Amino acid sequence: MSEYINKIIAEVKAKNPAEPEFHQAVQEVAESLDVVLERHPEYKAARILERMVEPERTIIFRVPWMDDQGNIRINRGFRVEFNSAIGPYKGGLRFHPSVTLGILKFLGFEQIFKNSLTTLPMGGGKGGSDFDPKGKSDNEVMRFCQSFMTELFRHIGPDTDVPAGDIGVGGREIGFLFGQYKRLRNEFSGVLTGKGLNWGGSLVRPEATGFGAVYFAEEMLKTRGEKIDGKVFAVSGFGNVAWGAVIKINQLGGKVVTLSGPDGFIYDKDGISGEKIDYMLKLRASAQDAVEPYAKEFKVPFYAGKRPWGIKVDVAMPCATQNELDGNDAKELIKNGCICVCEGANMPTTLEGYKVFTDAKILYSPGKASNAGGVATSGLEMSQNSMRLPWSREEVDNRLHEIMIRIHNTCVTTADRFGFPGNYVIGANIAGFLKVADAMLDQGLV
Repeated sequence: MSEYINKIIAEVKAKNPAEPEFHQAVQEVAESLDVVLERHPEYKAARILERMVEPERTIIFRVPWMDDQGNIRINRGFRVEFNSAIGPYKGGLRFHPSVTLGILKFLGFEQIFKNSLTTLPMGGGKGGSDFDPKGKSDNEVMRFCQSFMTELFRHIGPDTDVPAGDIGVGGREIGFLFGQYKRLRNEFSGVLTGKGLNWGGSLVRPEATGFGAVYFAEEMLKTRGEKIDGKVFAVSGFGNVAWGAVIKINQLGGKVVTLSGPDGFIYDKDGISGEKIDYMLKLRASAQDAVEPYAKEFKVPFYAGKRPWGIKVDVAMPCATQNELDGNDAKELIKNGCICVCEGANMPTTLEGYKVFTDAKILYSPGKASNAGGVATSGLEMSQNSMRLPWSREEVDNRLHEIMIRIHNTCVTTADRFGFPGNYVIGANIAGFLKVADAMLDQGLV
């Protein structure tokens, strides 16, 4: 790694203390760009990377709301508008106690490259709050969302910033947020994605991230003459991403044998299909944030406090949260014969784990490429809103499939072009960077 890149990483760490996830995201991208900056000194001269690691705008605000007992509660709200070089800011809202500025900066930075890879005109952003919707009544969630949007509405719009859902923000929350935005702005516009189907939402959106990740894995396997049919998968998480992945893996002939939550993981050797997939939705709706009930319902083993990466599988799909797969997990997967790791979550693999996979030369894709199906379908929802026309499930799914094939091909050809054949991380980082960097050069010092 060059002295120039080392200096940028050091400056990011110094200017953004106590934000390890953001440091990790910047380091992973920056390490890929030495060869690009060597071939294209114009990016270095214009300080493109230094500008890219600094958000264009960071908004932090208080969110007061009243619980059902009449008590005033206070949370903190955020929106990090990272980069608008290729389109309006686009990225989810996360409501979870773990939300901090550093977490949202890591997610927003990743979103720049992910959105660039989709080829759709969307910039990168992220937002949310340390509010926990778990255990709250519908009325409490509504009052919180209305208070949150009362500040946020002045910073967003269909041509400025288009938030979506994320962890803790599903259809209920998007509905309450949109209702308040409409009340304050006196307009019905495509300002949020993940909306209800009967008021501007898109078919396939809830499943899209999982569907897209499986389509990406399918293309990865093809490069080794393999296919999904007959393969055994380990999937982590049990939310929308995991749910979508399990559905699509089954459709393509694969078998999923694990799900996980904060409490541990289940191992179902017969495969998670049929009524078991429907049960995933019940788990998600229960707000218990646990997978042990699945083990009791279907009489399968449950491993408390463990992660599912020690099971013998062909393909691993981490679909839960950041840094859920470390170097030891990566070694265990390889030892057990895993040939492909396709990320469904955002940065679920640590830098150590990434290096293990890279050194072993197994198929490994970063979330910014393989989980881009969710934001891609959000982009398709924006298009439908602009045209005031809904598309069929088949049309949205076909467009999603085409986008994921295109992202895969871009990663492969870019990695080849810069001398790193088969390295999806470098291919994704460079391809995502180039489009945004060229747009920034075209638009001057902004």
